[in-house]
Amino acid sequence: MINLTKLWTGAAQPADGLRYGQGTHPHRSANARKPITVWNITRTCNLRCVHCYSDSNAAKYPGELTWEEMEKVVSDLAAYEVPSLLLSGGEPMIHPRFFDLVESASSAGLKLTISTNGTLITEEKAALLKAAQVAYVGISLDGIGEIHDHFRRKEGAFDAAVRGFRHCHAVGQKTGLRLTLTKHNVENIDRILDFIEEEEIQRVCFYHLVPAGRGSELQVLSPEAARRAIDTLIARVETWHAQGVDRELLTVTQPADGAYLLVRMERENHPNLEEARRLLKWNGGGANSSGRGIANIDTQGNVHPDQFWQDVLLGNVKLQPFSEIWEGRNPVSAETLASIRSIGQLSSEDRQARLSGPCAGCRWFGICGGGFRTRAAFANDGDLWGSDPGCYLREEERHPSLAMV
Repeated sequence: MINLTKLWTGAAQPADGLRYGQGTHPHRSANARKPITVWNITRTCNLRCVHCYSDSNAAKYPGELTWEEMEKVVSDLAAYEVPSLLLSGGEPMIHPRFFDLVESASSAGLKLTISTNGTLITEEKAALLKAAQVAYVGISLDGIGEIHDHFRRKEGAFDAAVRGFRHCHAVGQKTGLRLTLTKHNVENIDRILDFIEEEEIQRVCFYHLVPAGRGSELQVLSPEAARRAIDTLIARVETWHAQGVDRELLTVTQPADGAYLLVRMERENHPNLEEARRLLKWNGGGANSSGRGIANIDTQGNVHPDQFWQDVLLGNVKLQPFSEIWEGRNPVSAETLASIRSIGQLSSEDRQARLSGPCAGCRWFGICGGGFRTRAAFANDGDLWGSDPGCYLREEERHPSLAMV
């Protein structure tokens, strides 16, 4: 994640210790972090979104974890001290034991986040989430009104999601808005940002599209559209900061956003340039994300490097605790994780020397880590050392001999 609020304004943010090694509970190094764990607890969903990476439907899927198996996962994650657990789906609130799981995870001391479409959040359920001390409820929104309904393939989905936000706010439950940037909604960003202000949403995550599941049928943004989107977000961060509004704005699944931020800071002689450069270099971008700083447990108990990289299997929590899988204590996970993590363990120079494509000569490699490795692998037939096709930096911005600095 790239926290535009932190990097552009210097304002302290809740996850600075995990993301940048400073503030509350700082980490020694980015590649020594335990993973934020995304757990898809069910594939069943009441919507059928066009960009769903798990290709979910309103159907029953066999093989999902039993309650006893889920309890063991919670205990293991708590003992392993993962920094955050994100419950996702499908639609997680459809799971018949959703609130039992929320209570169990919270009681075990896990920092809990819910990723939901928001349509099932009633006043009563919002109160239960607040009572369970959920850190925040992330509600997915992909446009205003009919645009969102089109993405979700259900009329009225937008209005139901808005009610979900409002029910949470009525009980004091922190919310976050999650949006996947595509060519179909990118021109709607200003209106979405207005909505965030109007509804007083405290945290906003803009995801760059990863072509997984049904999302493989969509196209990532053009370079110019991506640049305009980030410029729009930066402008709104500046406005909120000037107004004294404390709101997190993050971008996800594109470490090149950090490089682009520094390009702009250099050009504008921004006072936070050197601090932002230091924090981004500590983080390492894609070199320390999938398979290192983030993990996924799918609905069948399979463990993956992240929630989008479903074709890479590390093990299964029905057979072995997540903590042991993540530590490489089986032949499959040991070999695969060693390969993925070598991107972060090699020196920056050695990593870059192995890369092909635009990343190979980019001056921002130490900041970006070669982009989002999952998307790069998709685009390069599984090759971990290809370039991320979602990078939107211009040649003169990434090539040392052409850089205008």
